[in-house]
Amino acid sequence: MNHPENFERPITAMPMVLMYRSIGRNDDRGAPPGTVTPERLERQLRWLQARRLRGVSVGELLRAHAQGSTRGLVGLTFDGGYADFATRAVPVLVRLGFTATVFAVARYVGGYDGWAAGTPRPLMTANQLRAVADFGMEVGSQGMRHLSLPAASDEEVRDELRESRFVLEEIVQRPVTGFAYPHGHVSPRVVTEVRIAGYGYACAIRPEEPGRHALARTYVGERDRSLLLRAKVVRHELQWMVRV
Repeated sequence: MNHPENFERPITAMPMVLMYRSIGRNDDRGAPPGTVTPERLERQLRWLQARRLRGVSVGELLRAHAQGSTRGLVGLTFDGGYADFATRAVPVLVRLGFTATVFAVARYVGGYDGWAAGTPRPLMTANQLRAVADFGMEVGSQGMRHLSLPAASDEEVRDELRESRFVLEEIVQRPVTGFAYPHGHVSPRVVTEVRIAGYGYACAIRPEEPGRHALARTYVGERDRSLLLRAKVVRHELQWMVRV
């Protein structure tokens, strides 16, 4: 499958990208750390909207950057490919006119989060992945098995990157150009392999050397209300709106 988007314009300022995982109730069985309730998610997204900010997928954010400006845009990402992204997050996103990127773990599509401790939690099926893509969401890869890549061999890293993209592209019938480092673990070697594998961008968490293939993200949790959200926006502007 062709991969026409390479986002060649150099990044001179890090656009803000928010990081979510699962959307559920605090008492949901197996809810991973960082689970945000549907009500809190909607309040957080409406907080952005009230400040004339629109949540978009990372692909859309980088396309806007390539055209000269990301003003008024905030990247939204959801790690793991949890089923609740389709059932609880997408309806809110669509209502608000937002998009987002969801990073799926290819081996576990239609199964459970086998990489996580605790009670297994369902992940999106192939049909759900296709459906969210049809609603305008971007599907990216988080590897085949959610391995920590810096500890993996060169061959394992290449397999995780290439096989996962192939599997996901076969499912959604669209190019998969984005990657998220499992567990947020990244190293210069892995960044190089991601670039060689043909991904247009990759998301980390707090990379030592941020750039297109190591985009910094801001974690968002259940406790983040207006004041904390504003503080995170200001911190991002102070920390990352510089040349990189």
